[in-house]
Order: sequence, then structure tokens, then C-alpha cells
Amino acid sequence: MKTIAIIPAYNEEIGIGSIILNVQRYVDHVLVVDDGSNDSTADIAELAGAEVIRHHQNQGKGAALKTGFSRVGGYDAVVTIDADGQHNPQEIPKLLEPIIKGEADLVNGSRYIEGGEKNTPKYRRVGQSVLDIATNMNGKLNVTDSQSGFRAFSISTIPAFRFNLSGFGIESEMLTDASNAGFRIGEVQIGVRYDTDTKRNPIKHGVGVLVRIIQDMEFNRPLYFFTVPGIILIIIGLASGLIFFGDYLGGTRATLGPTVFAALIAVMGVFIAFTGIILDTVSRLIKEALSK
Repeated sequence: MKTIAIIPAYNEEIGIGSIILNVQRYVDHVLVVDDGSNDSTADIAELAGAEVIRHHQNQGKGAALKTGFSRVGGYDAVVTIDADGQHNPQEIPKLLEPIIKGEADLVNGSRYIEGGEKNTPKYRRVGQSVLDIATNMNGKLNVTDSQSGFRAFSISTIPAFRFNLSGFGIESEMLTDASNAGFRIGEVQIGVRYDTDTKRNPIKHGVGVLVRIIQDMEFNRPLYFFTVPGIILIIIGLASGLIFFGDYLGGTRATLGPTVFAALIAVMGVFIAFTGIILDTVSRLIKEALSK
């Protein structure tokens, strides 16, 4: 099985060379996508023996992966690994094994299987849990680490990926795409280092990812996004109306404002719920057309 590793990199001149040298031990080819770095990342990557594709400006991890995945023809499996040194290249065979055995089409490296990583900062783990729940809802998944950048892919999965997101949320989008296409998704336990510098604000990053997952739900899960909230509004409106009607029967003079407000909530709920049903039907038709 011919394998290629894709390493998206942005200003990683300090550690990129050693990462490439270690990754080369476990794959047939290493491809670094230099995403507009203003340091010597690309030059060092080439000296270390990797093929390098340069973006003239920083476009985001999603764009870097899109570029990388467009160059995987002739290979049987793809490994993605971050350039910041958090992942251990020695675990690459562990990710590839289920694909080689035909047990999975995409293997997600997870820090949190059965409790897993104990050194994750609490604030980060809480944020990860929120993103995991949102991703699992969006893609009908059951993964424990939706934001992992350490994964292995069978070449057959590549056409399923939209690469709509250039930056935030690409990890969640790829899991959702693979699930929607019916591919088998597995997970294996991996380790992680937190002593490496991070270039992004974790709170800003987490909120950005969550917003994009919710936006994606408009297409993938309109029943979640529209119909469920619509039904909740209908229930609130009807419950409020029954309370006002009960007060009226009890002799209390009903006021116009609350009654109209209850009716508006119920009508709004009906509209939103039916919007979700219509969009769900349209979404299914689009997916069926794309799958043909």
C-alpha cells in the first residue's frame, strides 16, 4: 500500500524539519503545504526531503488540506498530521492499520478514548466536548475527538470532501462529509504534547468552529436546526395560550398583548418547523443527485 503524508504548515521553521524526518520513516512520500509562511518553513521542509507546495498568502488549514488532497493521485492511503509537533509520527502505523486491514475508511486519532489524555487543560476539554457533541449531531457520528488533525484516509474517501471551509472547522466538516457518504469511521488512541506553542486563541478558535458547525447544520440537519426549535416555539405558544384561556374561564379578564404574543410565537414555530421539513426534503434530493 502506497502512503502519503500531508503536513499543512504555517511559520513552523523551528520544528518542521524533525517532524518530516520522523514522518518519512512511516510513509512513502511527505507533502508539506506551506500556507503563506513568512519564515523559512518551506526551505527547511525541502531540505528535509519533503515535496513542498507554497501558498503565496495564508489561506487557512482547510485551504492547505484542499491543496494537499488534490495531489494524492497514485497513493492508496493518506495521513494528515499537524506541523506543530503535538502528534507523534511513531503512531502513524496505528492509524493506517485499520485501513490496511479493510476495517475502516477513515481513522481518527483520538486523545480521549475511554478517558484517554489526562493532561488536557480543563477549559480546553470542555470546549472540545461541546464541539464533539455538535459535530456528532451534524454528521450522525460517535467520535470522541472531532478536532484531531492526526488522521488516516483511504483514497476512496477523497471525493466525499467538500473543503468548503478554508480555516476553522475543517476537521468537523471532513468527518461529517465522510459519514454522509457512508464511509466507515474508526478511532484509535493517540498521545499529544501540550508543551508546544499555539498560534491561535483557543476560545476564539472554539467559537469559530462551533459557529461553522451550526451553519453547516442548515444543510446537513435542517430538522435539528429548524424543526426542533420550531416545535419548541409551538409548545411555548400553545402552553401560554392555554394559560391565558384558563385565566379567562376563571373570570380573569384577558389582555390583548399576551394573547397576541402567544399566538405569534405559535405561528412562528409552525413556520420554522415547516421550513425545516422543506429544507430537509431539498437536502435529501440534493444529496441523492450528487451521489449519482
